[in-house]
Amino acid sequence: MHIEGLPREYPRRYLPEDLRVSAWEDVEPFFRELGSRPLGTAAEAESWHRDLSELLSAVLEERSIRYIHMTCDTTDQRAEQLYLRFVTEIEPKIKAALQRLHERFVGSPAAAALPGDRYFVLVRSFRNAVELFREENIPLEVEENRLSQRYQKIAGAMTVEFRGKELTLQQAARYLEDPDRDVRREVWERIAERRLRDKDELDGVFDELLSLRERIAANAGFPDYRAYAFRRRERFDYTPEDCHAFHAAVERHVVPLLIRLQEKRRRELGVEKLRPWDLDVDPTGTPPLRPFGNAAELVEGVGEIFRRLDPELSGLFSLLPRYGLLDLESRVGKAPGGYQATLAERRLPFIFMNAVGRHRDLRTLLHESGHAFHTLLAREEPLVFLRRAPLEFAEVASMSMELLTHPHWEVLYSPGDAARARRQHLEGIVSLLCWIATVDAFQHWIYTHPHHTPEERAKAWTDLRWRFGGIVDWEGYEEALGWEWHRQLHIFLHPFYYIEYGIAQLGALGIWERARRDGEEALRAYKHALSLGGTKPLPGLFTAAGLEFDLGGRGVSRASSLLREVLW
Repeated sequence: MHIEGLPREYPRRYLPEDLRVSAWEDVEPFFRELGSRPLGTAAEAESWHRDLSELLSAVLEERSIRYIHMTCDTTDQRAEQLYLRFVTEIEPKIKAALQRLHERFVGSPAAAALPGDRYFVLVRSFRNAVELFREENIPLEVEENRLSQRYQKIAGAMTVEFRGKELTLQQAARYLEDPDRDVRREVWERIAERRLRDKDELDGVFDELLSLRERIAANAGFPDYRAYAFRRRERFDYTPEDCHAFHAAVERHVVPLLIRLQEKRRRELGVEKLRPWDLDVDPTGTPPLRPFGNAAELVEGVGEIFRRLDPELSGLFSLLPRYGLLDLESRVGKAPGGYQATLAERRLPFIFMNAVGRHRDLRTLLHESGHAFHTLLAREEPLVFLRRAPLEFAEVASMSMELLTHPHWEVLYSPGDAARARRQHLEGIVSLLCWIATVDAFQHWIYTHPHHTPEERAKAWTDLRWRFGGIVDWEGYEEALGWEWHRQLHIFLHPFYYIEYGIAQLGALGIWERARRDGEEALRAYKHALSLGGTKPLPGLFTAAGLEFDLGGRGVSRASSLLREVLW
């Protein structure tokens, strides 16, 4: 990505056009000026917020650019140093300065004078930030960022040798779809062995993260990190008890569907027991789905899918390849996973992923494109605080896009393969809901049992996998199962960020259910809700999309009934 080639459609009005955020000294005068400006009236506050938003957009964009460069090549020492310099030297001072502005605004008459229908979410967020902030947590958060980057570097360096080639774990995973069971087992074992080779180092990184997070929560006056994380993530509309209700509902309504699908798979494969290397292969013996050969083919195919779905979305997607806002193919040294990052000042999205030609890569690009559409549809909102939706609804944007494009997958598949791909996706949603419950319940256990050992942690994970994982037999691979959670980067990098996927999957299924009746109306409501950005509270965004906000028994039961209907 070359930032110089990207358009600046929203010119600066407060900052100099040539300002670059290379050091704290570059932006400090603007934080100081905002800290001394009058805040007595609603008009003064609105002008103040516009200028603060412009300043923070420039800061956030610089951080995103450095993060993108670092994750695209974790072996690039200069990119690593630039990112670490930002999070260790620049960001802490920005956080302290921003906190002073939060406090000044919340304590001003203007906070109550602003129109509530527009500024409710913003004012609530600022007040929450004031209540949570502790200066002594700034260096702890710097260290947390450093350790998170350490996890990515370790994971990004993992490769296996297979058939004379060095493969990333993502590239090797292609062979888990091979009809030859011996091939699948060999590749699965090599991946598992490679992960276990770094088991102790990753456990050490996580223990340090856990200790840091406990201290951060205690400094802020919370009994445990879970209570702190719920406030920090601004989960004003649901509680830990609601998450436990989600876990219980998944166990009651979705796990039986998973077991039914797994039993069917076991019978079709003709095996006595379903093993971990039997989960990705087509059980009928049909060759794996291979929708594209390289990234260019993937981009062209997805572009055509969006052209068939909706002219507006098609036009938005075309911006990404035009401006070099895609890095899609897996390679050695690239960080794992996939994400959409926002260049906050240009209000443009960037998509990062590790494609190797599998069907799940197609879904990943569709998913991240949903995030990109969210960024682009909300870009006319002038305040950066209100362009960003809660994560629970941001994931509705991405998960819905996977489902809404179902009718057009023939672009990259024959009719028979497209039908097979759609079914695999729906079966995968059953598995995903169970995996989400596992990961979320695991994080609840971790942070409410902070003084555990790595072995106790592995046992807690194993117990949850038996609760939500169905009939898969792990005999002989108990160690690989116990430390399987190491592959879920959210647990390391984004603590408690996972239930959002469950809430969003329920929402996405609701949008898809509407689209099966009236595709145009469902798409209209979807785009309208995305255009609101973060201007409404979470339940209000669900309402705008024509959805009910419910992550407990009613929501999960409705979703499982829909999945049962279409799968059987």
